[in-house]
Amino acid sequence: MSGHTMRAVTIKGFGGPEVLTSEEVPRPAPLPTEVLVRVHAAGINPVDWKTREGQGMAGLQTFPLILGWDVSGVVEEVGFGVTTLKPGDEVYGMPWFPRAAGAYAEYVTAPARQWARKPATVDHAHAAAVPLAALTAWQILVDTAEVRAGGRVLITAAAGGVGHFAVQFARHLGAHVIATAGAARHAWLKDLGAHETIDYTTTRFEEAAADVDVVIDLVGDAQDRTSTRSLKTLSPGGLLIAVPGGVSPDLAAAAEAAGVRTSGFLVEPDGHALTTIARLIDAGEVTVEVEKTFPLDQAAAAHTHGESGHTRGKLVLTVTD
Repeated sequence: MSGHTMRAVTIKGFGGPEVLTSEEVPRPAPLPTEVLVRVHAAGINPVDWKTREGQGMAGLQTFPLILGWDVSGVVEEVGFGVTTLKPGDEVYGMPWFPRAAGAYAEYVTAPARQWARKPATVDHAHAAAVPLAALTAWQILVDTAEVRAGGRVLITAAAGGVGHFAVQFARHLGAHVIATAGAARHAWLKDLGAHETIDYTTTRFEEAAADVDVVIDLVGDAQDRTSTRSLKTLSPGGLLIAVPGGVSPDLAAAAEAAGVRTSGFLVEPDGHALTTIARLIDAGEVTVEVEKTFPLDQAAAAHTHGESGHTRGKLVLTVTD
């Protein structure tokens, strides 16, 4: 492999995990204000396999496509004008989202300010599990819902990537946290900061939770009308953040009739928030759960594992030792 190429996992058409293929592709070079990062690990998120199938962010992509947005690695080179980072710095980030970032590769380029210094207390595999999921939870709780101490927050699918960060951030903000998950995850979620847990397999969560100020629904109406059902848990004027699927006209009408508010959400790159999140991780206030790692050339197996559902925390591709 020459200095002008790199290993990457690409897709040339939408489909199942089998469309993910490892090959040698041109290595990118940083433009002014960008940095070139050597990728040590790349996090995997549901948006990855949804995009691979032709859903998710598929409408914004072109072929051949290198999937992935979560990166942890080391700055290799900086473009003109970069003053905040230098070669050798360990960084992590979620560059370019929702445009292609190309994280399933040995190198990635992106604007310097879309990166933050990696949490010092975790390895690259755990750092790569953070950006998209943690930024989603942080931006929902802090920027969109403006959760305050004493508020009541309900989080569905709380044991997943976004969910386990949302539980911890809500606790950090002083909220009363109600989490839905299978019973096997309850003790762990309470360790993370959940005050109440609901087994969604045996209990209708809308019958067990009430007077909620904010619902973070990470399931959506496509599965058992979870967003619509969650409206019943909200206090008057409460807010539902519907992450998968957003807010349909029917959901908006049901919310209006119930006297509550709704909002869709899409995460944005945010190096400043990642710096804050890194401090929380290094202070021991937030832990990162990685269920399993896969080598880069086993990206198809990683997608298959993720699509099976019920992952505890995150899955990660290891790229460079």
